[in-house]
Amino acid sequence: MTDKKSLEACPSSPNCVSSQSASEKHNISPISYNSSSDHAYETILKVLNNMSGTKVVEEAKDYIRAECKSKWLKVVSDLEFLLDESNKIVDVRAASRVGYTDLGTNRKRVEYIRQKFIQKV
Repeated sequence: MTDKKSLEACPSSPNCVSSQSASEKHNISPISYNSSSDHAYETILKVLNNMSGTKVVEEAKDYIRAECKSKWLKVVSDLEFLLDESNKIVDVRAASRVGYTDLGTNRKRVEYIRQKFIQKV
């Protein structure tokens, strides 16, 4: 179990997005929910488990970390989700491990996860 309150900060490179970033180029909205935090947590897990090339590697009470491998170059990106029960949001961070730019891939990935989450809630 973890008691994380924040996600790792994005580097200066544009290959990262985070709902906790104050930087406009890195910031992305958190995922909102109206259900219980347990239901939101399970829904995030279901979405991740149904994504090709994605593997959940860490689960804690309010935190999920997954690795997502791209089909073409096999580049790994880290995905992190931190549930904030008091605000009914899931903070999210997606970052490529290598390279300078990801051509918007991590932003698109988070928006895909958001849409799948909304469909399943």
